[in-house]
Amino acid sequence: MRYIIIGAGAVGGAVGGRLAESGHDVVLVARGAQYEALRERGLRLVTPDGPHTHRPPVVDGPHALGELGADDVLVLAVKTQDSEAALEAWGPVPVAGGGTAAERLPLVCAQNGVESQRLALRRFRRVYGVCVWLPATFVEPGVVSAAGTPLTGILHLGRYPHGTDETVRSIAADLSASRFEAPVVADVTRWQYAKLLGNLANSIEAVSGVLTSEEGIALYGRVRAEGEAVLAAAGIPYASEEEQKEARADKIRFEPFDGSERGAGSSWQSLNRGTGTIEADYLNGEIALLGRLHGVPTPLNDLLQRLANDFARERRAAGSMPVEELVRLAGDAVAFVQEGQSPRP
Repeated sequence: MRYIIIGAGAVGGAVGGRLAESGHDVVLVARGAQYEALRERGLRLVTPDGPHTHRPPVVDGPHALGELGADDVLVLAVKTQDSEAALEAWGPVPVAGGGTAAERLPLVCAQNGVESQRLALRRFRRVYGVCVWLPATFVEPGVVSAAGTPLTGILHLGRYPHGTDETVRSIAADLSASRFEAPVVADVTRWQYAKLLGNLANSIEAVSGVLTSEEGIALYGRVRAEGEAVLAAAGIPYASEEEQKEARADKIRFEPFDGSERGAGSSWQSLNRGTGTIEADYLNGEIALLGRLHGVPTPLNDLLQRLANDFARERRAAGSMPVEELVRLAGDAVAFVQEGQSPRP
């Protein structure tokens, strides 16, 4: 199979780089400065076992590939806010032997949240979900770091909305040969919703920096409790923390390359790069949506969704709001809801 990595950033670069390293056929899809850097210098993947430079083909869109092959696998690794444009671009691409990518090819959503696979299923017949546990960072154009060891990541895979098949088992076998653990599960959304609860901290990190203070950790506990209440009201199952710990065990240890502590996650990285967008609508916003559908107030997730989007739109510095200020705003948001008012006019 040939893997077409749509979005060769942190996750896409790490997955594509490891697949290429183990001898699999890979094409990287990127835009702008990342596309230029990958085309000119290749992908530099920095890992605990050393830096590796890979030079798979690089394209800036489906027009550069023309017809796709019947054995191609599309791996969607863009941020969720960019999914619709990517799906629109790749769905109609013709496949050798007839039909289009949307009709014939598997599409693997390797992203945070759960919304992209919903969007994909509107267009693509064969959609697969991934729960991504992969500590990776976009360092600069052409350079991605993946600091996990001995495994680079753990990727639970399954057909969406449920089930397994031979295709996902073949993909998992290729990933397992490329420094990943890739369990095939029939209930992949159960793992994704568990990861979503952890990702609710992303906006806290983006706005106020890495969670190290007692105030920030306590705030995340309250934000997560909202998420758990919403999932319970919606009847959505998710893997327990004990189950997740058992799945991870000591298979992924963080080994920084310069002795520093681990940096913040994907949302912080978006602000730090000044992209102008952030994935909060599909993390905290997913909880807000489910809360409104099922009558559960979510003032803290509402607040974080708004603040993260404000930071991205205004290109404010990542982590620039003191955590004490964020905690104060959170208290105000909860008080407004308890008093039966809206936190914003």
